[in-house]
Amino acid sequence: MMIPFLVSKIHRARVTSTDLDYYGSVSVDEEIMRQANLRENQKVEIYDITNGSRLNTYVIPAPAGSRDFILNGAAAHLVKTGDIIIIAAYALIDERELNTLNSVVLLMNGKDNSIDKVINGKL
Repeated sequence: MMIPFLVSKIHRARVTSTDLDYYGSVSVDEEIMRQANLRENQKVEIYDITNGSRLNTYVIPAPAGSRDFILNGAAAHLVKTGDIIIIAAYALIDERELNTLNSVVLLMNGKDNSIDKVINGKL
């Protein structure tokens, strides 16, 4: 049986900008993407801690070192600049693999989007 499994999570990032006119996605600092093991065009879920909205989109890189988290396209109607969000990526995993896998979780400093802590372990 295949089971959805959290492979990556960015916890409590602050949205730095929104762009309604962009064709869609969430732009994430390329350096942070690498640390979170996210790949360009990978599907993610976004949970807005500030207002409770949830949405699905895909990741594209923002310039490395920018610490940007930008919601583009229709998502900009649900998430505003300054909101605190969680970005989560899941994979379908064979249940026999569940005890051998680890999730990567980045705990963010919501003031400047620096990484406070990296957790590589089971949640």
